[in-house]
Amino acid sequence: MFSIPFRAALHTLLIPLCLLAASTASAEGGIAIGGTRVIYPAGQKEVGMSVRNTSAETSFMIQSWVESPDGKKTPDFIVTPPLFVSGPRNENTLRIMYVGDAQKKDQESLYYFNVKSIPSMDKKEIEGKNMLILAAITRVKLFLRPSGLKPSIEKAPGMLTFRRKGNQTEVTNPSPYYITMAQIMTGAQKPEDTMVPPRGTALISAAGSPGNTISFRTINDYGAVTPVQRVPVQ
Repeated sequence: MFSIPFRAALHTLLIPLCLLAASTASAEGGIAIGGTRVIYPAGQKEVGMSVRNTSAETSFMIQSWVESPDGKKTPDFIVTPPLFVSGPRNENTLRIMYVGDAQKKDQESLYYFNVKSIPSMDKKEIEGKNMLILAAITRVKLFLRPSGLKPSIEKAPGMLTFRRKGNQTEVTNPSPYYITMAQIMTGAQKPEDTMVPPRGTALISAAGSPGNTISFRTINDYGAVTPVQRVPVQ
């Protein structure tokens, strides 16, 4: 897994904590986490995720939690430490532990892992000043994966099938894995990335008529894109 800065995170939310102002974050450096997704093997005691402060000057308050797909904090996972201060150039490891009830054993379950960082400020420097402190939240997918799923995850993208549905393309995923399609091309259109649920379907929409073939890449367990696939649309 590789680190990504909050500026390049999948989802970034800026939250004003005080009104009026100027940025308080360091111009260079920030918080980076150790991957673009989390794969949690069911039955494993815990999974680690690194959190690195790349700033040479700024400390950050770090808060972490796991959400269900509806955006609500879930009790199924515990993250420790849930709250801590990361000093300049520090690197810490968050421990993610599954404590929920037994999940589906024949397919993956989807959650979202969140890390929020708030830059610390010297009270003497901001005393008497109007400041705006910004908190950044990175939200990445977390997949709870049962053991013994077949076929292997590497073969799952090749199982996708496609058929026309009006001006849309319906994708069917017979595998037990969530599959994220990226860099999609259908006809002359470039639809948005699409995640297809296990043993489910998703619709790909684009202006104009879909072509007779569709090309795409998928995102693997390490956040990298796989080679291009070109598949006929039925």
